[in-house]
This record gives sequence, C-alpha cells and structure tokens, in this order.
Amino acid sequence: MMREFVVEADGGSRGNPGPAGFGAVVRDAATGETLAETAEYIGTATNNVAEYRGLIAGLRAAHAIDPAARIQVRMDSKLVVEQMSGRWQVKHPGMRPLAAEARTVFPAGQVGYEWIPRERNKHADRLANEAMDAGARGGQWQPPDRPAAPVAETADSAAAPAASEVVLEPGPIAESGAAVTAGEAERRTPPVGWAAPADLGTPATFVLLRHGETALTPQKRFSGSGGGDPELSPAGRRQAEQTATALAARGTIQAVVSSPLRRCQETAGVVAARLGLDVRVEEGLRETDFGAWEGLTFGEVRERYPDELTTWLGSSKAAPPGGESFAAVTRRVSAARDRLIARYAGRTVLVVTHVTPVKTLVRLALGAPAESLYRMELSAASLSVVAYYADGNASVRLFNDTAHLR
Repeated sequence: MMREFVVEADGGSRGNPGPAGFGAVVRDAATGETLAETAEYIGTATNNVAEYRGLIAGLRAAHAIDPAARIQVRMDSKLVVEQMSGRWQVKHPGMRPLAAEARTVFPAGQVGYEWIPRERNKHADRLANEAMDAGARGGQWQPPDRPAAPVAETADSAAAPAASEVVLEPGPIAESGAAVTAGEAERRTPPVGWAAPADLGTPATFVLLRHGETALTPQKRFSGSGGGDPELSPAGRRQAEQTATALAARGTIQAVVSSPLRRCQETAGVVAARLGLDVRVEEGLRETDFGAWEGLTFGEVRERYPDELTTWLGSSKAAPPGGESFAAVTRRVSAARDRLIARYAGRTVLVVTHVTPVKTLVRLALGAPAESLYRMELSAASLSVVAYYADGNASVRLFNDTAHLR
C-alpha cells in the first residue's frame, strides 16, 4: 500500500530581500505523526525564494523517507501553490529554476498542492523563524536534541555544497609571507571568518564573477584594458548562460555591477537579463592596462622584454612598457570597492570583472602581500565571494569556483 505524507513548508525574509530562512515538516497523513523536520538559514534572499527553498527541502525530506509515497504539500504561499499546481505561470526568471528543481524530486503524479491560511502552517513558520534567529546569532538551525552548529561561510549557505564552503585552502598564498606573528594576531580584531558577531549586521557581499572566455583566453594572452576590447567567444557566451542559470537558482543577487569592458558587460548582461536586473558600470573595475604586452603570450613577453618582465615580476610598482602597475590597479580597485560597499551596504551584488581586480579584492580581504597576485589561479567565468562587514573586516567565502560550468 502506498504511504501518504503531508509536507508543510514555509519561508521568510526579514527585509524582503533580507536575512532569510525556511522550515519544513513531513507528517504521516494517516496519524499526523511528525516524521521529519528541516530548516535552514540561507543568507540574504526574498520571501519567495525562501518559500521555494522550503518546499524543495520538505520534498527531499519526504523522498528520503519513502520515494514511492504520495505527497500532499500544504503551504500558505498562494504564489508557490498556484505555480506548482500549474495554474499560474512562473514568470520571474529567478523562480523558474527553483520551480523546476521542486518538480524533479517526485514524479508529478505523486504530488498535490493545497493552499492553507498562515495559522494552519504554524509548525513550518516556527521552523523558518528559528532558522533566521539562528542565523542572526551567527549559527545554523539544528534539531532541538543537538547543539547548534556554526553557519558555513558561503555567499549563500543554501546554494553551495559543503565542499565549496571552505574559506580558502592553504597553499601558495599562505606560503607567500601572509602569516602574522602571535603578537600581531593578538592586536588584531578577531577575523570575521571565524566568528562574526551578530551586531555587525548583514555584510555587503560581493559575488565576484570573472567574465567568460574571449578568443584570447585559451591562448593565455595578456588581455587588459589597453589593447582592444574583445568580445565573448561562443564558449564564453555558453559560460555566461551557465552562470546565469546557477545564480538564478540561488536567488540571492540583488544588483549587478560590471567593468566597462565589452567582455564583462556581455557576461553581466546575460546574467542580469535572467535575473530581471539592470547592469551598473563601474569604471574602477576595468582590467590592468598591459601596455606593449597586450595580445602577447607570457613566452613572447619573456623573449621580447626580458628585463622589463623581470622587473615587473619583482615589484608591484613596476609597469609594463606604456602600461599600468599593479600598485596603480590596487588603488583604483580599492576606491571602487569602497564606493560599492557604501552603495550596497547589507546587500548581495554580482561584480563582473577581470582577473586582476578579482585577485586584488581577494588579496586585500586576506591581508596578503602584493606578490600573492602571482600565486592565484582564476578561471574564466569563475565565482569568488567576499563579504564586507560594518567594522571594516572582510571575509573570503569562496574562490575560483567553477562547479556551475560542469
């Protein structure tokens, strides 16, 4: 005999968009017994995104118990119920991937949807609020019989798998001299990545997207802001579409900012169109001007400009012939960062830019030395995330993530 479950789900956002969470409960339809509870703080998101995330979590919890069960979903979200029932179209591009994901958990014939008033959805509502309360305390919701666990450090804790939630793996940057003495560490503010005090509020979060490939990218040629303005290649346009799909599914991006160069504006335009947002151009995000080296490979530069290359590799203040030094790039990127932090305080913004600006923002957030720029690898259309708190601290939450391109 086929088992029957009731899934009650809810989600909320304190700000819409703002700090958000969801809750869901699975009950035995015959006895009313609670079989499973789930809740999660998901960072900054809208009410609708949180509600959809609650639905998906509830369906998955039911599926884990019995994938052959018949499911009756009950929610107080008229939007989600009508859209999932097929009576309303899913018009918002950010909702479509979530609705599609919900439909993949069970075959359509096994799931029914019912709208209920809020007072009949108190259990799921309570779980969602518990999740948001836990997030405000710097923690993550856990069932009552277990102690609370810390929130994983990600741009959107509901969107990225645990493997991507590491702040940054030890490697070349750590070996480059970025370590501080014990005395210096004692004098510093406790790093946000370890323990973010609740009173710091919601950070300004930069989701840093390197543009998609151009014809020069696979050839590893210097491509800055002084040697033409290449467009995306067909591969680069596919990467932009893949990124747009992934970010729409997360539903956390609230604004899009781009470098003025074409390859970034094309990438940003694809994502912004999917999210229903406009693109704001920030001049300070343009790539380094590589001067006479524009269009050349590293090997060609080493052959034609051996002395200049040696000097450039040895000092961030050195510039390619007719170009721009990394020290100069740092000054303008820092100024752009400060403008964006002020403009998007407490919000999550997609920043579409280039290799050097992304590396510079990560380096500055880590307090790493200038030479660390040479020790980071950054792939085309990769995502990195830095959060900026009100006390001036910054937290690197993700670096060079390309999982959305696979």
